[in-house]
Amino acid sequence: MNYIPTLAKDKVMLKLIEEFGELAPIVPTEDIFNEIIGSIVGQQLSVKAADTIFKRVLNLVGICEPESFLKFEDQQLRDCGLSFAKIRYIKSLCSSVITKEVDLESLRTMSDEDVKIELVKLKGIGEWTAEMLLLFGFGKEDIFSYGDLGLRNAIANLYKIDRDDKENIMKIQKKWAPFRSYASRYLWKSLDNLPKNPVNDKKHSAVKSL
Repeated sequence: MNYIPTLAKDKVMLKLIEEFGELAPIVPTEDIFNEIIGSIVGQQLSVKAADTIFKRVLNLVGICEPESFLKFEDQQLRDCGLSFAKIRYIKSLCSSVITKEVDLESLRTMSDEDVKIELVKLKGIGEWTAEMLLLFGFGKEDIFSYGDLGLRNAIANLYKIDRDDKENIMKIQKKWAPFRSYASRYLWKSLDNLPKNPVNDKKHSAVKSL
């Protein structure tokens, strides 16, 4: 894999490569809208709980399309397990897509930073969620999220520094460019864990298999 020579220059990362082997290529999702909805549903929830709620929502709306969600009353979506805040975020996204205020497909042609800027403009999408969408939704290969507690915990364990030592963490992660997404996946694997939401350190449900 073309990322290995770059990451292998870091002795710590080389050990992870030897332990876990090559990773599957990062492939962008075909349905960005569905990915964003899943990210909103999964915020601050365990993987199991988020998956259960998302399945209930999809059973209710049928097809995961903007128009589908707007057909239902808030209470019907609330009965699926969604909070009223997440319902507002989802319906706001749906309205923005329908009115073409936001063009999700156009994001595919933008730079990573521009995609992030556009995503955080959407209600319910913070910096961490945007970075996870960049990596797992858009298939970007050079994403590192300082806001992810799992990544910081892994670096703290492997490099023997404090997980809040931002200066050193950012210095370390620069060495993995332009394949920081693969490095991030190795770091999560070292913890046998999924990306962690910085809000409450709970697992995020929208993440695909590492």
